[in-house]
Amino acid sequence: MTATATQVEQRGGARVAVQKFGTFLSGMIMPNIPALIAWGILTALFIPDGPFPNGGITDFVVGPVIHYLLPLIIANTGGRMVYDQRGGIVATVATGGAIGGADYIASLVPDGPSSPHMFIGAMILGPLSAWVMKSLDRLWDGKIRAGFEMLVNMFSAGIVAFLMALFGFFVIAQVVTFIMRVLGGAVGFLVDSGLLPLASIIIEPAKVFFLNNALNHGVLTPLGVQQASETGQSIFFLLEANPGPGLGVLLAFTFFGVGVSRATAPGAAIIHFFGGIHEVYFPYVLAKPQLLLAMILGGASGVATNAILGTGLGFPAAPGSIIAVATAAVSVSVMNLVGVLASVVVSATVTFLVASVILRASRKRDLEREAAGADDFGAAVAQTQANKGKDSSVLSGLVGGAAAGGVATATLAGPITKIVFACDAGMGSSAMGASVLRNKIKQAGFGDVTVTNLAIANLDQSPDVIVTQKELTDRAKQRTPGAVHVSVDNFMNSPRYDEVVQLVAQSREAAPAAEAPAASAAAPATAAAADDVLTLERITVTPTALTKDAAIQEAADALVAAGAVTPAYADAMREREATVSTYMGNLLAIPHGTNEAKGEVLASAISVARYPAPISWDGNDVRFVVGIAGKDGGHLEILAKIATVFSDEAEVQRLLDAPDEQAILDILGAVNG
Repeated sequence: MTATATQVEQRGGARVAVQKFGTFLSGMIMPNIPALIAWGILTALFIPDGPFPNGGITDFVVGPVIHYLLPLIIANTGGRMVYDQRGGIVATVATGGAIGGADYIASLVPDGPSSPHMFIGAMILGPLSAWVMKSLDRLWDGKIRAGFEMLVNMFSAGIVAFLMALFGFFVIAQVVTFIMRVLGGAVGFLVDSGLLPLASIIIEPAKVFFLNNALNHGVLTPLGVQQASETGQSIFFLLEANPGPGLGVLLAFTFFGVGVSRATAPGAAIIHFFGGIHEVYFPYVLAKPQLLLAMILGGASGVATNAILGTGLGFPAAPGSIIAVATAAVSVSVMNLVGVLASVVVSATVTFLVASVILRASRKRDLEREAAGADDFGAAVAQTQANKGKDSSVLSGLVGGAAAGGVATATLAGPITKIVFACDAGMGSSAMGASVLRNKIKQAGFGDVTVTNLAIANLDQSPDVIVTQKELTDRAKQRTPGAVHVSVDNFMNSPRYDEVVQLVAQSREAAPAAEAPAASAAAPATAAAADDVLTLERITVTPTALTKDAAIQEAADALVAAGAVTPAYADAMREREATVSTYMGNLLAIPHGTNEAKGEVLASAISVARYPAPISWDGNDVRFVVGIAGKDGGHLEILAKIATVFSDEAEVQRLLDAPDEQAILDILGAVNG
């Protein structure tokens, strides 16, 4: 059989670099959208032209929130993305210096333009300051005399924050003030000359190729916030977020499309328009690039409508759902809402009409291609995921089976009988992922399929399917190019697992006459009982770590105390984390050493720590940290049980609600017991 899906992750190229840059900007802005919404509501209600004018709130809440608070929390978010809490603190102080610098520049020109809000400055200084702090910490990591770590950490962060604040005051403030004046002048020219709708020529194609985040969060949002702080609303919040063009093209496919694209368009329209997930319409446009003309004309007509009516949004609409757009519009006034809705209707209508003409003109040719077996839409879905740079569950739902998943093309001679879940060391994440996948395979009735776990270095040519974390897929391909390779992100409940089950079923349909091999044990043998691996003394509900690094150290210390590893194992755990994250999904991380560190393992043991507040683990919330030391496979049985628990959200909630260590041990020990 042949698995037809395409591995969507692509590396290199200017487009990918812009995508990553835009995604990073989005990561700083999106978590803080609720704060922008709160500010927008305050502005709409209490400014002099609002329904409840209040000078005190306007001067001492609305103004400070937009000028100080919002840039500072954006900087803190960017700093945390780079270097957790330590990076966030340094980034916040540095951005305070930039805000002060911009105010000082504005004060030098009496009756001149006001100081720009330092959103762009926050997005520059936030990650930059955290990176500087992280780089310096690496220089003296492991070189500080015992007992002086806290002193060095505190003073080094304070000195870096001080220096970066000066850099923000003297350099970044100047740069951002200049950038905002240039952008403001350019935008003012477009608005005054009536040319703002031409921005759709750039924005609409950029959206389809996932280049819009850099433009939207890097330029449009800062400009929109600046304008909204002065006038109470901004048209810039609607240049990219207007759901009208996407709705128009999906309606055109609903009436005039062919095949899968026509069948899926109505559902996609609901997801796009009410859910605000714009990416769902991108494959439809990519399948027929001529439709970019419809998107540009529809987007431009919506911008023109808002420009003529003088309407806009009071704060960013995220996601770009009609519900979010209407909420941000009505915060300004009811009449403003009417105008914004009119722009959505106009843009959807124009897009629909132009797209309908294009689709009808090519309908005969499209029907002929479909009859010939061409899958233009499936290819467009794969290309859209490649443009995005990662898999999307929404996009995967547009086409069936493995074709939308992270499955690499490969040819199999017969039915799938052996699946291997591979990771760097072959003893931690792979064991847990294999347990979850094994249960799904058994529940589907394929008891003759073995699902095991291995280190990538130990892979041979025998597996039919190899499942890896996406960062490790290329390495696995080099070892076994003839297998089907599946990439996953979330080890506990990845949608890829269901695709693997379907792949197994398809392999049986493709080779019905093949004799099924005798069932074999799916779970690897264990050298020690689960009770020997996880004990009450190795579970705590009162850990003290606040960062990922500290949590890894706590897990290592617990394993050392259990007599399972040497103190050097902690360094191997950090080395493993630097290679690929041990975040598993569903609030769980399982730090463990590298394959080369097996010599530091004295016995199999597992430690469990439940944290009272989430720890940021590469941007993901973690409440449970399970430290792993595996000797001769003795940890695998309990890992299988843990994987089964954490793949069930109800069981995770039970663990969160467990009153003490004994209750946690009872839950983990009872699975498959």
